[in-house]
Amino acid sequence: MAIYTTEVLVLGVKNWGNADKIVTLLSPTYGKITAAAYGCRRPKSPLAASMQPFSWLDIQLSKGEKMDTVRQCEHKGFFSDLYEDLTAMAYASFIAELAKELCSEDEPQAEIYEKLLKILPCLTKFNPRICALASAYQIFEYTGCQLHYSQCALCGSKIEGDCHFDAMQGGVICTSCSQGKQINYPASVRLFIEHLLHLDWDNPPKFQVKGIDLINAEKILLDYIQSLIGKPFKSLTFIKQVTSLS
Repeated sequence: MAIYTTEVLVLGVKNWGNADKIVTLLSPTYGKITAAAYGCRRPKSPLAASMQPFSWLDIQLSKGEKMDTVRQCEHKGFFSDLYEDLTAMAYASFIAELAKELCSEDEPQAEIYEKLLKILPCLTKFNPRICALASAYQIFEYTGCQLHYSQCALCGSKIEGDCHFDAMQGGVICTSCSQGKQINYPASVRLFIEHLLHLDWDNPPKFQVKGIDLINAEKILLDYIQSLIGKPFKSLTFIKQVTSLS
């Protein structure tokens, strides 16, 4: 039975059996890992405190035919502030769910992994809604299924002014290629998305955005996720429930 070690971020957990959990981990070296943490729901288990969402760990696992097994781990850090801010936690859950869907097993995911380590602390310091939106747009850039926002997806020309946007065609379509299709991608939305794509998580700048541009940028992203993944995100329901309370 092969044993390996790696650092990971815990993206999700679910109870399994009487005392176990199935955990979804993200490793910079091995990508997404699904593993069983046996006995971790017992209070005296050495894994009990670590097998929680958004734990940052050095971990040892053993390879299995269907699922790997967590053998032992050591905390590198824990984003505990998320557990004190329900809104930030809701948006963090969305980011984690997106990463789980987009990342593959046995494929290095160093860029997304490092990005998440910078994003998660920002959710409790800045507007979590905008942080989650920016992180989602940025994560897509590492997946191979990113869209075009500033250059025509069909001819490659630089976009100026208001245009048509069609995710199924690859993103924004210039006026020459859109052949009179509805203008649904205002320049203000394009500039906002460009800003999100280049947002520096080490030194996030202060900025303002119109509500309509924020809503349109969210719609573009969520419509694309729905068409790509083919199922609703559970975290979106969580976000709606939490924001309705505020």
